[in-house]
Amino acid sequence: MFRAFFIFLSKAYWAQKLIMNWKFAWRVASRFIAGINIVDVIKVVKNLNDQGLNVTVDHLGENALTVEDTLAATKEVIDLLEAINSHDVHANVSIKLTQFGLNIDKELCKNNLQNIFEQAKNMENFIRIDMEDSSITQETLDLVYWFKTTYPGIGTVIQSYLYRSEKDVMNLTNECIPIRMVKGAYKEPALVAFPKKKDVDDNFDLLTKICLDKISYCDYPEISENGRFPPIIAIASHDESRIENAIHYANTKELSKRTYEIQMLYGIRRDLQKKYSEQGYPVRVYVPYGTHWYPYFMRRLAERPANVWFFFSNLFRK
Repeated sequence: MFRAFFIFLSKAYWAQKLIMNWKFAWRVASRFIAGINIVDVIKVVKNLNDQGLNVTVDHLGENALTVEDTLAATKEVIDLLEAINSHDVHANVSIKLTQFGLNIDKELCKNNLQNIFEQAKNMENFIRIDMEDSSITQETLDLVYWFKTTYPGIGTVIQSYLYRSEKDVMNLTNECIPIRMVKGAYKEPALVAFPKKKDVDDNFDLLTKICLDKISYCDYPEISENGRFPPIIAIASHDESRIENAIHYANTKELSKRTYEIQMLYGIRRDLQKKYSEQGYPVRVYVPYGTHWYPYFMRRLAERPANVWFFFSNLFRK
């Protein structure tokens, strides 16, 4: 009920208009969002790199309404890739396909992605295609496979709450396509997703093991020295049990720490980020930025009660 309420708010225009006009809302959101432009985010990336952390950067925005919006988003990502390269930071880029026109016209989306991947190839960087809600999971994967044939520096995301994810993991790892394993942050019906947390957690562990098993099949690819190209599997969770289960299984397989990585969100569980980095595991922080921060912020509130307490406690700060 708690989670569903905030996911509902993430899609409610009236709530977005109201909350984004509250001055304190940005003060709280800025804990999770690294500013509104490329200059802001590069400063944050440098700081995280100085702490020994790699980064994936996300320019916030989804469900673009016009062709012009998609072109602007494409240019922003191209500029972002140039900035990462010119500042020589350890970072790659994550994108959501509805920002580039998937919900408007598939060919438009393809053309925008081709421009992005051409720049990524020139800058020798990696692009992660994020997952959105289940209504476009198959379309997203279709484009991942299509672009994989021309540019190997592509990865995607699997959500363990979806029933279909085991089959998707098998197909992706057979092609050695890097996966970020997450639980899932959208409201999905029981028809397509596990309604119980325990089942989501168990599936997360199972899917992670499948990925770890495929590391040898994919010839043990390790994270690149500059932190831009990730290994086959990223365990993306703030749930310490999920991380520890993955590490334990990797140890039984005698896998190098550099053949998998741990990912967490900017501003959340900094203690765990530091802990695993100090233990020698590659840790990557997902760093979003931009003016379209409201839906992302609401989903972060939906995930953890502690985030909601942080939000409302700031109501009374000056």
